[in-house]
Amino acid sequence: MNDNLNQNKTASDILKEASETIDSRGKERDKGSERSMRSTVEAFNAITGQELTETQGWQFMVILKLARSSGGNFKLDDYLDGAAYMALAGECELGNQ
Repeated sequence: MNDNLNQNKTASDILKEASETIDSRGKERDKGSERSMRSTVEAFNAITGQELTETQGWQFMVILKLARSSGGNFKLDDYLDGAAYMALAGECELGNQ
């Protein structure tokens, strides 16, 4: 993506793009939505004997993106994915209410 276009993005633009990314990734995988964390943490827990929750899996991904964003050159993708992962963690928690 052009750096000049990135400089003009607002927080709302980033959130909209993050939302579009969630939708498009699900379609790319023919699942209709990006909801892979449950099966991911189930596999992780089976292998490690841990009890990571689905929400904690999304939170882990947020932390990964934060760590990546603090090293090297700026990459908007770190912020798009971080925003998307927070939204997915929120959705997950709402579903647990």
